[in-house]
Amino acid sequence: MFFPSLMNDFLKPDWFGGVDNWNATVPAVNIKDNVENFELELAVPGGKKEDFKVEVDNDILTISSEAKTESKETKENFTRKEFSYTSFKRAFTLPETVDGGKIDAKYEDGILRVTLPKKEEALPEPKRFITIG
Repeated sequence: MFFPSLMNDFLKPDWFGGVDNWNATVPAVNIKDNVENFELELAVPGGKKEDFKVEVDNDILTISSEAKTESKETKENFTRKEFSYTSFKRAFTLPETVDGGKIDAKYEDGILRVTLPKKEEALPEPKRFITIG
């Protein structure tokens, strides 16, 4: 059947259970599962931190960007004006272990890094010694 196959091509689940509408302009995402948090890293070189929007709504983390560039060249008897638009949107369903109120994002050296702290009860308990009686 054509329709389900087409839907599978457009609606692929991300690691956190979100939806990834993949195309060439969607940045790849690395997901690290650390002891105290998850870390998402998106490779988006050439941007500015103002270009990105990171939001959480009903346990859905959405990372998006929309950037517009414009160049104009004037020589003798002609003018050339070019516009470029770049955008992407990635959405992830957050696991219950993430503390949505403490999510942090930083953009540095072309990498957008989103830190998702785990809830206190999801952290491993420290090793304890049992006294033998």
